Amino acid sequence: KGDRVILWGENSPEWVAAFFGCLLRGAIVVPLDAASAPDFAARVQTQVGAKLLLYGDVEAEELAGTLPALRLSQFSETVSRHSDAHYRNVDIAAADIAEIIYTSGTTAEPKGVVLTHQNLLANLAPLERGMEKYLKWERLVRPLRFLCLVPLSHVFGQFMGMFVPQLVGGEVFFQESLKPSDIVETTKRERVSVIVAVPRLLDTLREKIERDAGAPAQREKFRRQLEDAARWGTLRRWLSFRKVHRSFGWKFWAFVVGGATLDDETETFWRRLGYGVVQGYGMTETASLVSVNHPFKPGRGSIGRTLPGQEIKIGENGEIMVRGANVSPGYWDGGAVRAIGDSEGWLRTGDVAEMDAGGKLYFKGRRKDVIVTGAGLNVHPEDLEAALNHQRVVRASAVVGFEGARGMEALAVIVLRDESADVEAIIRRANERLARHQQIRRWLVWHESDLPRTPTQKVLRREVAEIARARLAAQDDAEEETIASVSSSNALAELVARVGGDVKSARLSASMSLATDLNLDSLGRVELLGALEDRYQLEIDEAAFTAATTLGDVQQLIAHGASEGWREDEGQARAPYPYPRWAQRFPATWIRIVLLSTIVIPLVRLMSPLRVVGRERLARLGDSPVLFVANHVTRADQALVLAALPGRFARRLAVAMEGELLRDWRHASAGTGLIMRLRGLAQYALVVAFFNVFPLPKKSGFRRSFAFAGEALDRGFILLVFPEGVRAKDGHMNPFMAGTGLLVKELGVPVVPVRLEGLYKLKREGRRIALPGEVTLRFGDPVKFGDEDATEIAKELERRVATL
Repeated sequence: KGDRVILWGENSPEWVAAFFGCLLRGAIVVPLDAASAPDFAARVQTQVGAKLLLYGDVEAEELAGTLPALRLSQFSETVSRHSDAHYRNVDIAAADIAEIIYTSGTTAEPKGVVLTHQNLLANLAPLERGMEKYLKWERLVRPLRFLCLVPLSHVFGQFMGMFVPQLVGGEVFFQESLKPSDIVETTKRERVSVIVAVPRLLDTLREKIERDAGAPAQREKFRRQLEDAARWGTLRRWLSFRKVHRSFGWKFWAFVVGGATLDDETETFWRRLGYGVVQGYGMTETASLVSVNHPFKPGRGSIGRTLPGQEIKIGENGEIMVRGANVSPGYWDGGAVRAIGDSEGWLRTGDVAEMDAGGKLYFKGRRKDVIVTGAGLNVHPEDLEAALNHQRVVRASAVVGFEGARGMEALAVIVLRDESADVEAIIRRANERLARHQQIRRWLVWHESDLPRTPTQKVLRREVAEIARARLAAQDDAEEETIASVSSSNALAELVARVGGDVKSARLSASMSLATDLNLDSLGRVELLGALEDRYQLEIDEAAFTAATTLGDVQQLIAHGASEGWREDEGQARAPYPYPRWAQRFPATWIRIVLLSTIVIPLVRLMSPLRVVGRERLARLGDSPVLFVANHVTRADQALVLAALPGRFARRLAVAMEGELLRDWRHASAGTGLIMRLRGLAQYALVVAFFNVFPLPKKSGFRRSFAFAGEALDRGFILLVFPEGVRAKDGHMNPFMAGTGLLVKELGVPVVPVRLEGLYKLKREGRRIALPGEVTLRFGDPVKFGDEDATEIAKELERRVATL
């Protein structure tokens, strides 16, 4: 009891189990964001003197060498060796410390906020009482499912990812990807009811919905509908925007937003589509919540009313002051707690707000961010940013203070959707919405796709201000040079270096080729593509990442947010690869077992009596997830592997197939006759029904295939992949594609090499029936890879199959 435990990793069930395990023991959790720098983690350890480190997929090697450490991926295996008897927790008082949360960035001195069990319960108890009256309706949609996209290392993420769902008997889903398409797909697939996110994610989801509306004319029609929806009721909104609701799934109904202030325009957008938007106000020092909006009685632009048991007053200069049992006792200071409230218990939040007669709060911004002009007037950056962000051509903006000739004034840093946009017109339109003392006179154009942000997507104003001021200081005083640009070379260099590219040159240039200048092979480009999408939360067409792609091309893709679906220059939506989830559900799974046992396997054994070698090697696998990789000779290879597998594997097999062919069967190209369309659909239905296939494209779209493969493993299926990508033409194996190594690395399951022999002879002679023993199938020893390079994994698997 009282020992500190650093919990440093991504959201996961293991994270949650470790957190509650510490609380039961009376140990103090010190959660660190997965994106924290190693030196920041080391400084935190210097302050707290932790006795144990629990870490995920982070760079924790240096810290792990200084104290006992356990990787979260090994957590289940480790605790399985201990008793599963109910744990008797030690006596824990309400005033005991539950966790210390560090709020500073990587450059500032870490500042640990102490939260006690009482602090957390002070916010949970009123929420529980408030929800009781609505639980009778929860039975109609049970269970409520939450998709938590906020780090558990932040108190808001903990409330919505661990605490609140328990009050309604809900389920929580975590995922690493913040790509809009992945969020929408998960929401529909898992029948999610509520998405927990930061405001920036609602912005990117909004952009996706508007892109998916179609061609420019259709997008304009969609916007007119949104304007008309201001007069509609909820039912009509659901009917009118049923395409959007269908994409998210009909069970999804609300967003819960925290971590920053939600833009009015974005809130209105989602409400007019028929979705609920719940947001509140709080900070780490107040154990997350101070006020919250009622989900069924929203107030536009408001951050809600004060929670029961707390007090709020608006102090001098509009500062929010809070008092209550939820307020932290103070900051961690070498084993002691340094108080943060005044003598009367009031916490000065540093935030500025207004309160209406009904008690609703309206957030105005951080007090320290308020710009006091030379005339002594206060300018709130949020007001100026709202005027800028209201314009669709502006992707994001940040307003910071700048010391001008007449004293402090506002400097607007703008991220554009279209680099050719008229910036002066943007500023003019913004100023029309602002008071005289708020007028924007200085600005810069930021040429990255987004501003630097914290893990909860708050803009790092200090970093933006430093870069902007340095840039302006280096410019001439000429009027035409007041519009400056910030190069994105540093951010791109960081991502290129992360995926193994050559960034030794002092400065990257737009003309550099990803392949020849930066030495990124096809696998490296795929990893860079994924890193870009995760960094900027965009959808980028994989086909654009060819060997000839330059850094300039990449910057254009980021700037325009090229999506995988709609292409205006083609005039139509490109058909997606089909991912037949119906084949992995009842009744398709039962029908397949009947088809395999009565048709496929008897027919294969009749036409090609197999000699199977090494089947006993599969016994050690049990029922665990596994990936089979085999050489590819004929179209019947998957049927032969099926016939050779033990029944417990055969009925759970999912087979990766050429994605382009599967898509052509499912979505015939324009001009294809009716007979050929029907033939393609019949081929698609039969192959999927018999063999449970899914697409693995050769050119683009295979990241989604990797995700589908992971989902299949989660459902209890096993996988079969042919890494050559094409069938052997001369009896010799083709090289294994590097993408297979990436798939193996991502899935992290045992791999069984499989080799088919004797088929090329039949193929060459044109025979369809083999003599007994003429065809041999060999199973190799299962192998599991660790942190090896994906290309090396593919080469090692090729060697193992070749030498069987």
